[in-house]
Amino acid sequence: MELKRLYQDKVIKLILAFAEEETEVRAVLINGSRVNPNAPVDIMQDYDIIFFIRSFTRDFRHNRQWITSWFGEPVIVQQLDESDNCYCFLMQFADFRIDLTFHSIVNIEQVAQADTLSMWLLDKDKAAPELPPPNESRYWVKKPEQKEFELMLNEAWWIQPYVAKGIWRNEFPYVRAVYDNYLMKAIKCLVSWDIGSRHNWQVNPGKDGKWYKKYLDSKEYADFIELYSTKDYQEIWQNLFKAGQFIRKTGIRLAEKLGYTYPCQDDERVTRYLSKIRTESQKNDC
Repeated sequence: MELKRLYQDKVIKLILAFAEEETEVRAVLINGSRVNPNAPVDIMQDYDIIFFIRSFTRDFRHNRQWITSWFGEPVIVQQLDESDNCYCFLMQFADFRIDLTFHSIVNIEQVAQADTLSMWLLDKDKAAPELPPPNESRYWVKKPEQKEFELMLNEAWWIQPYVAKGIWRNEFPYVRAVYDNYLMKAIKCLVSWDIGSRHNWQVNPGKDGKWYKKYLDSKEYADFIELYSTKDYQEIWQNLFKAGQFIRKTGIRLAEKLGYTYPCQDDERVTRYLSKIRTESQKNDC
């Protein structure tokens, strides 16, 4: 969002009016997608705000009336205590969401410089550290070291027999948990590395791969989406073997680019084992 547009935003105006009135609030920082020039602009974007306060004498946790008074009736609120000098309110309203963190002014430099997608909205004392223009460098895909690459490929093949075991035992919740939480996590790591390698490791594919569609061609993206599991065991078997093919194709391509070694033996042995278990499982169903 352009600076002029940002200050004209009605929610930003409310946030700044609130901060101006509260004497304990000395500086206001905004970070995240609202200041990311590459993020899609829509009504679902959060307002990620940090209030730097002089002391914790005024504790906003004890009485939440300020939320309704300044921003309206929330749909739901979640309050988190991160440390003695930091707490936050995650607030979903009917038309917008604010994630508002209260930090001690003592930590202003460290906190402000931790996220490259940050800019100042208010600095009452002219004491806030200078920040570069918001950029995504903190979120760029990191090039994996050889050991990290090897461990992730090992994980991608290691976890697949767990899925087969769950199908064999007819433990559907377990099957989905392993497939979705572990296998897909490993696959997404490989996809992110693949995208990073194409962009000289200066690209942000988004949290949990939410912007993969932007960086993969239509077939690659369709192949990736097809890996997600269903409630039918036969389809899960099919997707599991598709996942193996996907890991193989992506892993070999990455290994060649990075000069690393693809674990062909793990691939061959696990694929053979899965084929055996699938055949036996189908016999048991007859």
